[in-house]
Amino acid sequence: MTVAFSGCFKILKQWRESRKLVLVIVAIALLLDNMLLTIVGKLKVKCIPIIPEFLYSIRHPDDKPINLTATHATIGYEQTACVNQTATNNCTSPVIPLTPYERKQSELLEENVEVGLLFASKAIVQLLANPFVGTITNKIGYSIPMFSGFVIMFSSTVLFAFSRTYALLFVARAMQGIGSSCSSVSGMGMLADRYPDDKERGNAMALALGGLALGVLVGPPFGSVMYQFVGKTAPFLILATLAFGDGILQLLILQPRVRKLDQNDAGVLTLIRDPYIAISAGAITFANIGIGILEPTLPIWMLRTMDAPTWQLGAAFLPASIAYLIGTNLFGPLGHKIGRWLAAMIGLFTISICLICIPFARNISHLIAPTAVLGFAIGECKIIK
Repeated sequence: MTVAFSGCFKILKQWRESRKLVLVIVAIALLLDNMLLTIVGKLKVKCIPIIPEFLYSIRHPDDKPINLTATHATIGYEQTACVNQTATNNCTSPVIPLTPYERKQSELLEENVEVGLLFASKAIVQLLANPFVGTITNKIGYSIPMFSGFVIMFSSTVLFAFSRTYALLFVARAMQGIGSSCSSVSGMGMLADRYPDDKERGNAMALALGGLALGVLVGPPFGSVMYQFVGKTAPFLILATLAFGDGILQLLILQPRVRKLDQNDAGVLTLIRDPYIAISAGAITFANIGIGILEPTLPIWMLRTMDAPTWQLGAAFLPASIAYLIGTNLFGPLGHKIGRWLAAMIGLFTISICLICIPFARNISHLIAPTAVLGFAIGECKIIK
């Protein structure tokens, strides 16, 4: 028994010294964060994002399920009313009531402000939290903020699963922003600390960003299937279970504790004035603006210009997601050879060309090439980190 325990402790000690396991922990954290992000924000169920659909069900609990494919079903017409007058014969136009599908779509569109604020709350909170998390990691190390990110993300996911009001959904989304900030800032910092060599660090961060890309790729189909056939709670509970496993791994491998880093805190203002940081932040920001605008607008544009069926609205983003996954992993080692600045610059020019091409598409096949190259170029820009 003693020999068995000593063998287990020896293996555990080897695991704690492994940089690859640290990379796995960070990649899983980014994977789960972006799966949660896409399930809440980008996922489509018959063209309707989960949260607007769920808000509609809260406000209309007695509504029967509507077959969203039955867009041509009608509920009757009022007769034309004609009024004969002396000089002219005036007739009122027929009053054609909305179908159940059209009425529901109309009400869902009216929720845009609430839904927009809900989706934006995560990004706003994360933007505000990032500088504070960076300062905290300099004082106490990476492991405690990383584990705190897991706790907050786990709580946010469970809250999403059981929320029945807009206020609770808003709180859950804002909590996700804090958890995402803790996980991403401390996770990337931890990789930079464990991989001091520039080439190795670039490869490690590319693999970690591959976890992020995989979350963006897997999240929508995973969530749509679970939501449609099991219910709203199921995808969030499964994510919470996976997050719990990542938390256990962090406890065993990272052993969260205070560990002051052997470096001076440069201060937020000093970092903001650093031209290299400004260029990197600008490249990442402008690389993501395009896809950020396309996510809410492209499906609506496809409906109006292509009369696209429902499955195409979600499938339009699939080439970008797959290409992004390839790009982040390919340009990790390649960026070290040709120069990360050059890769990012080429990526930004490529993104601008792709965004110009997209409005000229007349069917979904025309979107495959520009969106795929767009995703690849975004992955190319991300390695400037």
